[in-house]
Amino acid sequence: MSIAAANTSMRVPAGFRNLLEGLAREVLREQPTDVVAFAAQYFQKLLESREAGGIDPVAWGAMLEDDRLTWPPSEGLKEAKDTEG
Repeated sequence: MSIAAANTSMRVPAGFRNLLEGLAREVLREQPTDVVAFAAQYFQKLLESREAGGIDPVAWGAMLEDDRLTWPPSEGLKEAKDTEG
């Protein structure tokens, strides 16, 4: 018995690419022996930072991804950059 494969298209959520790139960068830099445990700690720190009122890395990444595709940069990113510096 065979089941036909459905043609489904899945869309990567906004900010997801940037989030994973950040994790990949840290994994390459730190070279942990247990990548899964390292990833769990990495994401836990991001959650704690976000809950403490820091920048949401997913929202920030979504703005960065959006600005790669459009010019001039979105107002949200301009405001976020202005508050940092």
